[in-house]
Formats: sequence, structure tokens, C-alpha cells
Amino acid sequence: MKSVRKALREGELDKDTYDRLVCNDCEKPLKTENDPNQIKTVRICPDCAAEWKEIR
Repeated sequence: MKSVRKALREGELDKDTYDRLVCNDCEKPLKTENDPNQIKTVRICPDCAAEWKEIR
């Protein structure tokens, strides 16, 4: 699982006009999955189910 920052640099993710993360393949905003016991947040594309991690 790649980090969000790395995916932004490589062009896998982009930000829309409201600074929401968007999957470049599906052009859909990412969903967030938070686990309170971990320091990372998992960002998931609702269409292709790709995942990226983001450190809180």
C-alpha cells in the first residue's frame, strides 16, 4: 500500500477544486477508513478499491 503523498507525486491521485483526493483512473473522490487504534488513515477508491495510507 503506497502513501498518499507518493501517489500524488506519481500521478495516481489528484486533488479537485475543493482539495479532495480523487483517483485518476476512476475520477471519483476517495472514501476514508479510520481505525482509532492506528496512526494511519486508509483512503479507498469506491470504484476500483485501490488503497493508499495517510499518516495522521
